[in-house]
Amino acid sequence: MILARVVGTVVATRKDPRLEGKKLLILKPVSPEGQEESGYVVAVDTVSAGARELVIAVSGSSARMAEDCKDRPIDMAIIGIVDTVRLDRT
Repeated sequence: MILARVVGTVVATRKDPRLEGKKLLILKPVSPEGQEESGYVVAVDTVSAGARELVIAVSGSSARMAEDCKDRPIDMAIIGIVDTVRLDRT
């Protein structure tokens, strides 16, 4: 799982038919402290995430286990919208 911020959308008029009706969002991974990390990923949105929201995303076979993603060509799925992050420093 990764923490990420929604930073954009992808519109693809031609795609695998199994992705029809799926919202594709661009995510920027972030650290638990909220610092942006390198790179971007595209994920299928299963929780109606919005712009700039902090989300939890999963990849690989875990992504294909998300709601309504079974048997679809998906490698990354948003499975939660984060309310707060707390690190316990010891």
